Amino acid sequence: MFAAGFSSALAADPTGDWRVADGVANIRVAQCNGSMWGVVAWEKTPGGRDSNNPDPAKQARPTLGMPILIDMKKKPGADQWEGQVYNAKDGQLYSSTITPTDPDHMEIRGCVLGFLCGGETWTRVGPPIPSSPVNSMAKGTQKPIAPAPAPKAGSGHSSVATAAARPGKPADQVGDICLLPDVARAH
Repeated sequence: MFAAGFSSALAADPTGDWRVADGVANIRVAQCNGSMWGVVAWEKTPGGRDSNNPDPAKQARPTLGMPILIDMKKKPGADQWEGQVYNAKDGQLYSSTITPTDPDHMEIRGCVLGFLCGGETWTRVGPPIPSSPVNSMAKGTQKPIAPAPAPKAGSGHSSVATAAARPGKPADQVGDICLLPDVARAH
């Protein structure tokens, strides 16, 4: 009975790093000021740009650190959050829900005009992120970001690395997403 309760509690935590279904990116999900936000935390092909954004001023912005899950609010009585999802492939925002289905999988669904819905399952690649007093990552879970030499071409990692990255392990590219300008500006 304890194990079932523990598993259920973990299944309800959408925070952490998640690999999207096609494997091209990891999305870091954290609670920021009472809402869940998710940003691109890793790219299989570094250096992506938001080229399909309808706003010409945003077409040159890097996809690394770009908000994908936007202002997701907990749905009363359910392990589900509702808000918007940004689809960089077409530059559009969609009404969306995220639902952890078990500790290692989360379903994301987006709809246009309340119908024409689609979805996919993301796979956990990083542990849940504990809340801190300011609703961002707990101190000590991530190291500060510092510039570093670019990794070898084709390595599947971005060019910014943490000062304390472990050899052989990808560096944390984004850190505390609640401090990113696009997320912090929303509150």
